[in-house]
Amino acid sequence: MIDDFLDNYKPKKKKNIFSTSMLIIASFLVAILIGTLFLCLPISSADGEPTPFLEALFSSTSAVCVIGITMFPTYIHWSLFGKVVILVLIQLGGLGIVAFTTFLLVLIGKTVTLKDRLLVMDAFNLDTLAGLMQFLKFIFQITFVIEAIGVVLLAFEFVPDYGVKTGLFYSLFHSVSSFCNCGIDILGDNSLEDYVRDPYMNFVTMFLSIAGGLGFVVWWDFVKVLRMYKKKEIKITEFFLKCTIHSKIVLVTSLILLLGGTFIIMWLEYDNAATIANESFGQKFMQCLFQSCTCRSVGFDTIPQQNFKDVTAYFCMLLMIIGGSPVGTAGGVKTTTVAVVFLEVLAAVKGKREATVFGRKLPAKTIKKATMVLAVSVMVWVVSTILMGHFNGGNFLDLVYETTAAIGTAGLSRGYSSPENLSVIGQWIIIVLMYLGRIGPFSLAVAFKINDEKSGVQYKEEDVTIG
Repeated sequence: MIDDFLDNYKPKKKKNIFSTSMLIIASFLVAILIGTLFLCLPISSADGEPTPFLEALFSSTSAVCVIGITMFPTYIHWSLFGKVVILVLIQLGGLGIVAFTTFLLVLIGKTVTLKDRLLVMDAFNLDTLAGLMQFLKFIFQITFVIEAIGVVLLAFEFVPDYGVKTGLFYSLFHSVSSFCNCGIDILGDNSLEDYVRDPYMNFVTMFLSIAGGLGFVVWWDFVKVLRMYKKKEIKITEFFLKCTIHSKIVLVTSLILLLGGTFIIMWLEYDNAATIANESFGQKFMQCLFQSCTCRSVGFDTIPQQNFKDVTAYFCMLLMIIGGSPVGTAGGVKTTTVAVVFLEVLAAVKGKREATVFGRKLPAKTIKKATMVLAVSVMVWVVSTILMGHFNGGNFLDLVYETTAAIGTAGLSRGYSSPENLSVIGQWIIIVLMYLGRIGPFSLAVAFKINDEKSGVQYKEEDVTIG
């Protein structure tokens, strides 16, 4: 009887509890830890001494999560080897470790399985497998083309100042850091403040950061519509109309935030002698335009952040929380999230039953997801600020600015993150926030929702008074 049972017994197949979201989250963690080990090596530091683990972990997390908050100046602490490690980590983090791994499989001729494709699809938050590998190849093509353009443009700025070898390396580092919306530089103690009145440097940096922040889906859409124009299927005046709703929302929202942020910052800082009061109108506009751009995830600064008025710093934090656009190199809750929530609120205020934009109805699941992303992000921001205030202390505005920059992956700082200011607990809080800011608090919550089965229980409905 026992023999018959053993012959016919088939063990149940274990359910894979590791979802694609969890694997993506783990890939970033592994990259951070490997980067930490490299940065701990004596060869990575300029003085040839090993960098303590926590400081190396802080720098590795900042690079992989493309944030730019640093405990010490990158240009002086790290050797050439250490700077190259950070550059590689920035590129990996900006494009995504999963995308890099899959791309390498394609290059060496390995078969990309359905599981790999699903992983990439989840990494880029896409809804379909159709044309996934073509999209992945396009991501790398557009990235390296734009970064190469950035290197050439920046070489005209850096080569005359630093020589050919150093100038080209600075151009490469700054181009990658700008496109990946990281904000780590190797120029000196004060980011891009020496270039505050340099239109060329300002606009090249903004071009690279906006290109990365728009998102690869928008660039994919641009190329598709451009091909239609070249085939004379559409007129140039129909270019915007032929774009997808996603691209339209991204472009309109980004433009409103960029220009709106510029004029609001200029209005708030117009008479501030510590920032732009003594500048010409053209310089005021350019410097505020750069500040509006860099707040939404870039992290470079041309004006010391501590020189801004408190009200301006508060407004800049709002821009940091919003961030860039989905499926790109920027962080934050994303432009589409804010736009969808705004359109839903606007529809409710107008008494409409559904939110619409550009003649299309927004799906209920999209509205629900946008609301959840915004709510969870704000909750993480509030809790982290309280924890930071309790365990680390310091000037409260500087503290909130730092936590906002970390979770929004903006990387701007009012001088709060330093070995003198940050306790061990404070460093761990910022590290966790940078990690959450890159993968997204909502993504983390979804990843650990292992059991997604419906309970089958239906509850009685009862209303709740709101407002």
